[in-house]
Amino acid sequence: MKTAFLFAGQGAQTPGMGKEIYETDPLAKAVFDSVELDVDIKDLCFQGPKEKLDDTQYAQPAIFVTSMALAKVLHEYGIQADVVAGLSLGEYAALCYAKAFSISDGAKIVRERGKIMANALPAGTSSMYAILMLDEASILEACEEVKSIGVCEIANYNCPGQIVITGEKAAVDKAKDLCIEKGARRAVPLAVSGAFHSSLLNDAAIKLHDVLSNYDLKKPSIPVYHNISGNIENQPLIDILSKQIAHSVYFEQTIANMLGDGVDTFIEVGPGKTISGFVKKCCKGHDVKILHVEDMTTLKECVEALKG
Repeated sequence: MKTAFLFAGQGAQTPGMGKEIYETDPLAKAVFDSVELDVDIKDLCFQGPKEKLDDTQYAQPAIFVTSMALAKVLHEYGIQADVVAGLSLGEYAALCYAKAFSISDGAKIVRERGKIMANALPAGTSSMYAILMLDEASILEACEEVKSIGVCEIANYNCPGQIVITGEKAAVDKAKDLCIEKGARRAVPLAVSGAFHSSLLNDAAIKLHDVLSNYDLKKPSIPVYHNISGNIENQPLIDILSKQIAHSVYFEQTIANMLGDGVDTFIEVGPGKTISGFVKKCCKGHDVKILHVEDMTTLKECVEALKG
């Protein structure tokens, strides 16, 4: 058995996340208690309010810390990853799990990353849509057709049948209409504060590089599949992570590469189960286990599925 941990990205946050596991498991409690930020991470995760938790600058450290607490508890139960990846923000949890930096440093980094991304663009000027059941070529064609209006690019290759577009609002709104005309089943707006994973965040990438330069980023202890390519990369982490926020996320390719490398057990770690849905679509026709852990109930289900 070869196991991958896949760490949740932004959008998975919900008030109350991590509370049960914090109150139940000493290791999870220790993770939450160890984090010192300019925001009370426990109060934010456990109480919200939702409006604050949904704010990019707060959502990112909240999801990161919750994910690391859950990973610690999985380790306690003897469940460990051979390889890791994460969806956008989740890549930081994956790297932390792989000992590229400490939980304390990771929380500080993603807090700064969240601030940078939240303030990267004026409010209301950009948007993102998930385009369902339309081929990549048609989506790229739609993006090309709106170039005279503004920036519109592919943000995420999530799974077969779901590609996310990102960019300036007028251009993205027109492109999603074109995608529907070209045969897309639906275009779903994403509740985000900016055109993440687009060239509009190039300046933000430079600011993030400056933040990352203050930390000691170590070589991961286990293979990490990176968003910028879906592959294990040899570039310096500071360059990979800086590039990531202004670059397409190749998540479907990540899962395909993991399958090719013999992964047969996928465990989503963190709030929600969005990634599990992507993995199911990516792994159609493959004999794999797909599990997720976000609370004590799903932890027990995971342990039972793997340990019997």
